[in-house]
Amino acid sequence: MASLPAGPEIEKLVQLLAKLPGLGPRSARRAALVLLKKREALLEPLGQAMREAAAAIRVCATCGNLDTTSPCVVCRDPRRDFHVLCVVEDVADLWALERANVFRGRYHVLGGALSALDGVTPEKLNFAPLAARVANGIEEVILAMNATVEGQTTAHYLMDILAASKVKVTRLAHGVPVGGELDYLDEGTLSAAFRARREM
Repeated sequence: MASLPAGPEIEKLVQLLAKLPGLGPRSARRAALVLLKKREALLEPLGQAMREAAAAIRVCATCGNLDTTSPCVVCRDPRRDFHVLCVVEDVADLWALERANVFRGRYHVLGGALSALDGVTPEKLNFAPLAARVANGIEEVILAMNATVEGQTTAHYLMDILAASKVKVTRLAHGVPVGGELDYLDEGTLSAAFRARREM
């Protein structure tokens, strides 16, 4: 990234913003400029909010969600189904399912997906706590892994682990997204859609 005609503090701000997902060097410069122009309305409150979040955020000891308390708000909710557990790779996946409001059970965050290339082995993921939770009255485990090679590898590994527990294991369906056009879909998605077809 080319240096800016500005001091090291502004340069550092741009470099840190560029590390955020979806922001490249150019977008980071634009975001930094907006923050600097709106210092009192945006930059200072954002800085304060980030300091408060950094001090308050906890990892839920039960499911692995990020919240200001442990257990988190999801695990403490008595209206949730204690017998159904949805396993996700990351907190972002948990938040996406909560936004969609499609699941009213409990969650378990693995902290990633198995990947030999990246050195992510079973010991580095939250598999052991999952086995302990399943043994404590869980009737169904929903595997909500990403439709990637790593996600599918993780799902198969989990199915092997859970086979001995006799718990019902289900997976999210894969295929044509709502509003999707066949011409724009990749071969893997089309193949999964054909395999998951059902009678109408």
